Amino acid sequence: MSQPVQPPNPPQQPYGGGPADGNPYADQQQGNPYAGRQPGAPTGNPFAGQQGQFGGGQFGGPFPPAPPAARNQVGLGVLAALGAAIVAAVLYGVLAGSIEREVGYAAIGVGFLTGFAGSKAGGSNPAVLGAGAVFSLAAVFLGQLVGMSMILADGLGVGFSEVFFDHFGDVFDIWKEEADFMTYLFLLLGPVAAFGGARRAG
Repeated sequence: MSQPVQPPNPPQQPYGGGPADGNPYADQQQGNPYAGRQPGAPTGNPFAGQQGQFGGGQFGGPFPPAPPAARNQVGLGVLAALGAAIVAAVLYGVLAGSIEREVGYAAIGVGFLTGFAGSKAGGSNPAVLGAGAVFSLAAVFLGQLVGMSMILADGLGVGFSEVFFDHFGDVFDIWKEEADFMTYLFLLLGPVAAFGGARRAG
């Protein structure tokens, strides 16, 4: 009886080592770039050099800033301050012409209303604050002229529009002659109050 012939040495696996525990892919380092690395070992950045994903490529870098809110729109704030100044100037002039004298609190109110309206609509932008101060100064001055025109129209027995529009130069000359320390003080109170109104709005 012949003995069974033992086969020669089994062929070596081409990738070093045979299957372990039934896993034909174990220890195949050629197909697994991470095989053999210790846990926690630095692996580098697998996405290095891939531009155009989230920065500098098709999405144009970081997220764009949000559009400014409505209260930060300078133009809207300037227009709001101008509108408030015109309304306040008329009210101030009517009050001064009715009682035939100027009131400091009214000048403060003109500035406060102008600054508050501008900053409420346009935010705390320096351009809005500056416009509010200038408009409040002009509003107090215009209110003084309106009040003086009312007094002159009443004394002459003519209409207000005739005095204010047809003889505006004469009204201005009379204002310069009659202006005193309190007149200029009221002019300065407007811009100061405008800054206060702007801070209150913010």
